[in-house]
Amino acid sequence: DDDDARARANANANDATARAGTTAAARAEDLDDVATLTTTERYLRVTRAVDEAMERDGMDGATTTASGKRAGAIDEGAEALVVECNALTVEVDNEVAVVHQYIKDRYKSKFPELESLVLHPIDYARVVKAIGNEMDMMGVELDGVLPSATIMVVSVTGSTTSGQPLSESDLEKTLRACDRALELDEAKKKMFNYVATRMADTAPNLSAVLGSDIAAQLIGIAGGLHALSKMPACNVQVLGSKKKATAGMSSASAVRAGDLHAGFIYDCDIIQKKTPPAWRSKAARLIGAKCSLMARVDAYGESPDGATGKKFAEEIMKKIEKWQEPPPARTAKPLPAPGVEQKKRRGGRRARALKERYGLTDMRKAANRVNFNEVEEEVGYDGEGLGTLGSAAGSAAVAGRMRLAAKAAKLIKTDNKGGKSTFASTAGTSGMASSLAFTPVQGIELVNPNRTASDGPVSGTDSVFSERRGFSNVARQLKR
Repeated sequence: DDDDARARANANANDATARAGTTAAARAEDLDDVATLTTTERYLRVTRAVDEAMERDGMDGATTTASGKRAGAIDEGAEALVVECNALTVEVDNEVAVVHQYIKDRYKSKFPELESLVLHPIDYARVVKAIGNEMDMMGVELDGVLPSATIMVVSVTGSTTSGQPLSESDLEKTLRACDRALELDEAKKKMFNYVATRMADTAPNLSAVLGSDIAAQLIGIAGGLHALSKMPACNVQVLGSKKKATAGMSSASAVRAGDLHAGFIYDCDIIQKKTPPAWRSKAARLIGAKCSLMARVDAYGESPDGATGKKFAEEIMKKIEKWQEPPPARTAKPLPAPGVEQKKRRGGRRARALKERYGLTDMRKAANRVNFNEVEEEVGYDGEGLGTLGSAAGSAAVAGRMRLAAKAAKLIKTDNKGGKSTFASTAGTSGMASSLAFTPVQGIELVNPNRTASDGPVSGTDSVFSERRGFSNVARQLKR
């Protein structure tokens, strides 16, 4: 908790110092009044120690061990010097911002549009030093300072600018400030190089994923290994990103190219050499997440041999290769063999419910039937036939009587005792039946051949257990 509070306090102090320095740079007349870092005892001591260590490493004939480490390159105070270099690089960045503001305030009367065309402080100082008080931009050489596209924009804008040449004193102060900015940037590079040579022991796992130089830049801009381990992965990904000058154009192309939020991670070997351009943005997000984990592993001294970092690097490469694989080809389903009946799929509750939902209703079944030798009724302009429904049948079906008639039709069964249909009146008459009957009383009589025994007295058993007999209301009989 104390370390977290101290880190937050240092970060807030650095931000406040940078803001106060940029505000004071706008009011100061002399550069030494606002940019005082190069004269401090700490800056001089750290830069001198870094120079001595780099010279000693180059002169002592250090060899390389079988594991890849430089033997004899680490002395007793190397770890403390690495921490001091990481902390000092943040202060150098703040000092560069102050000097940049000082240069802009002095040079805007000569070339006011330049600060919107060249956004990086070091590039701005180099351009100002190259242009100086020259009004004819055709004689200014900017090939080794800016990209070709930016050189063309700066040249055209500088030829049509409304600025006026600076006085000798202002020009001298401006060029001196440019030299100060370049000096600070050179000292920062030396500290980065020193930390990069020590990264195999300081952050072995992070170096295994990014490389020593990129890992050193991340640790330096974050303010130390512990500060980097406390950052979320989304912030680690954009550490070191530069603001892009779109020159009035849309930033959609920069977003598609992945250059809009490209930090130090974007320059590592995995992205630049082993990832296609279309997958670099996605790979940068993946590597940013892994670097956040590796920084925590290194900050707390776990896996000092870098095995965890090598394992994560292999996983990253496998994922990038997996992204580039084409999708699996669709397999064509073979046609069924001719003459072979397909196997019916098993039904179930869902299948039955779906069949009932989309099945034919009783009205539709009746509308699809047509009686023999009867004219079918039609409705509508298109003449849609009603089948056996008809106008009267249709209203009856709507009223629900068709369903009752269908149930009554199912009751036509053979009687168990008489062997005749329970609805004898609807049954057909035998071809041998005759309307003449011989009786002992009158001789020949005319009788109805369709008359059945059911017209006579019915036995008690048949009347009670007949399928046509309904239920009697017992409660109503008791009231009587």
